[in-house]
Amino acid sequence: MLCCICKEKEATVHLTQIAGDKMQKVDLCEECAKHKGVNDPAGFSLADLLLGLGASQELETATGGAESKCPKCGFTQADFKKAGRLGCSDCYVTFAEGLEGLLKTMHKGTRHVGKVPVSLQQTRDLSERLKTLQKKLTKAVEEENFEQAALLRDEIKQMTSKLGNLATP
Repeated sequence: MLCCICKEKEATVHLTQIAGDKMQKVDLCEECAKHKGVNDPAGFSLADLLLGLGASQELETATGGAESKCPKCGFTQADFKKAGRLGCSDCYVTFAEGLEGLLKTMHKGTRHVGKVPVSLQQTRDLSERLKTLQKKLTKAVEEENFEQAALLRDEIKQMTSKLGNLATP
């Protein structure tokens, strides 16, 4: 198998990224791998290698090719291209336009939601549902739709009971 970059030498370094249902492979010869910084973790450019040998150019194109700089940490596009990561949380705002496309290909979404224990997530979901029902109830009463208000009141009682049961260990 030939190197994806020089297309001359035998590939000895094989990188694979699986994102959702998409799999991307990059095969490099020893020389191109060293040149791209694969053997040096500080110079390893995830943006270039794992997103198809040119993803960081996508960032530059989206920002008009100008060298943007984060006002908080001073991180530049060149720094991102070299390190494959950003300098601070403000970098996401500074480079937002170009990063959106990159993040969509790497992750399920563009907003980090983290992990939450199942019981806490259930409590949160019920609380949100309860708030929605309260708003609907208020609107139904204001509109004098008392049949709907009675149904909503009953549903709120059920939700409050469920929420109480989840909170009690």
